Amino acid sequence: MELMVKVIILAGGWGTRLGHYTENTPKPMLEIGNKPIIWHIMKIYATYGYNEFIICIGANGHVIKDYFYHYAEKNNDFTIDLATGTIDYFTAHAKEDWKVTLVDTGLNTLKGARIKKVEKFLDPGYNMVTYGDGVADIDIGKLVAFHESHGKIVTITGVTPPSRFGELVEEDGQVTSFKEKPQTSIGLINGGFMVFNNEMLDHLTTDEKCDFEHGALEQLSELSQVMVYKHQGNWECMDTERDFNNLNSLWNSGNSFWKVWSD
Repeated sequence: MELMVKVIILAGGWGTRLGHYTENTPKPMLEIGNKPIIWHIMKIYATYGYNEFIICIGANGHVIKDYFYHYAEKNNDFTIDLATGTIDYFTAHAKEDWKVTLVDTGLNTLKGARIKKVEKFLDPGYNMVTYGDGVADIDIGKLVAFHESHGKIVTITGVTPPSRFGELVEEDGQVTSFKEKPQTSIGLINGGFMVFNNEMLDHLTTDEKCDFEHGALEQLSELSQVMVYKHQGNWECMDTERDFNNLNSLWNSGNSFWKVWSD
């Protein structure tokens, strides 16, 4: 089922914390298994019927454009007749019923301006926005229902971040156990997966210095117009090399909690 709501994916940043991984590749194109993380994010939304995406590209954006322009070739086996240019595809993978709009929103543009620059592609009413590096076992249907229920302008998804380090438990100086990546006690953070009424766009400009979190969200919070959907499940982002390795380890071991779709 295709719903009349667009999903904006912010995919234009430099991803500098990942070092050499993102020298020539945008962070959203780094692969979990053999698929870019942005594909995993889109699969989460598509599972709940949201199949229209607007990708805000910037740094190394040509890599994202190339991936979707050549999506069929990259994701299927095929026979090509070099004399005629005819290509016959074999459905090695499911065909996605996605509509993807790719918009160059600038190299150094902050998130608020990126969102504003794609305003003309949005549907009336409300739309969604998320980051290009976070995955979760989130029920998008419940998120949207929560947004519709409270009547405020913005809903953000609050998640409890995993610790960056393992935790050891000791008693009288003796280690009793190691706990890998426990949940932190710092409270909720914004995990992406946001829903917004289009009124939010009035708080944004196309000036590349227009931020989102430290701009529109702060302003709307002061006006009591931001609600939080508390996601009780799992969430991870690909912010560092350690995160990259951990997400791939989860996928390869069959423990990819965010895989809410069936093959």
